[in-house]
Amino acid sequence: MAGSRAFAESTAPRKLVWGNLLHLGFNMWADRPVDSWGGPMPETKDWVTASDRLRFDRKLWNDLFVQMAAAKMNLVVIDLGEAVRYDSHPELAVQGSWTPAQLREELARIRSLGIEPIPKLNFSSAHDAWLGEYSRMVSTPKYYEVCKDLIAEVVRLFDDPRFFHLGYDEETAAHQAKYSIAIVRQYELWWHDFEFFTGEVSRHGVRPWIWADYVWNHPEFAGRAAKNIVMSNWYYGTKFDEKDKMVKAYRDFETAGYDQIPTASNWSAPESFKLTVEHCRRVIDPARLLGFLQTPWMPTLEICRPHHEAAIKLVGEAIANFQ
Repeated sequence: MAGSRAFAESTAPRKLVWGNLLHLGFNMWADRPVDSWGGPMPETKDWVTASDRLRFDRKLWNDLFVQMAAAKMNLVVIDLGEAVRYDSHPELAVQGSWTPAQLREELARIRSLGIEPIPKLNFSSAHDAWLGEYSRMVSTPKYYEVCKDLIAEVVRLFDDPRFFHLGYDEETAAHQAKYSIAIVRQYELWWHDFEFFTGEVSRHGVRPWIWADYVWNHPEFAGRAAKNIVMSNWYYGTKFDEKDKMVKAYRDFETAGYDQIPTASNWSAPESFKLTVEHCRRVIDPARLLGFLQTPWMPTLEICRPHHEAAIKLVGEAIANFQ
């Protein structure tokens, strides 16, 4: 069985992704008490609710890309959300949102640094405050129409990207227990909408990419989901004990034959990235290990500079030590 072999001595046949997640938009929660945020920084009270202005610092953004290029990182996942004044749905824009022309210009600059930009729109009902009023219309005809429009427009803006990240994480009642409104798709409705989104992306000739935590509580996901989907399981701890379903998921997806981009973070443990690389090289066949993704999970604001810079440094160290 493929998932039972050790692959540490193998050489990957393709150029690996060494990526980072950066936020243009940060409207992920409609509302959430400050004390439920947690994380490595205390100055979070203005980040946990949706804002009518763009929370973004351009100088920090520019500096981070210079550092990513110097670290030999080659991909960035850009969480767009409310940060773009979409031609198809300008009503989603906030104060400071970029025009499509501004975004296109920036994507060209990013590519000139040797970094591949990948779009992300999170369609999980736990993280879709950026959708404004449509976030309360989940699974309705209007919702499907709006989401279809946005996917098509973003694919065009990114000039037919290799991947399109759909998010899709943490859509559970527990994750929304402190929201003023909780919307959770379940059973066949969840599958219907998931297949709608992945199908829309695939229809444009782009590979869907998702956070794959659904498998933790629904093991049948590793097998039923379409095989063209890139799976990003994530684990931010340090133990890597396969008795933990979060860790075991890497092997489950390998056994089922999915391409993976394992995801780490310096959110709670700086060594997460290094340990993720080490573990996943052991359990994932190089033919299906597309690379690795770092996720700082902080807005692009100056106050978060040390956290972002530390995240990049950790990836740079892993790249330098990769053999």
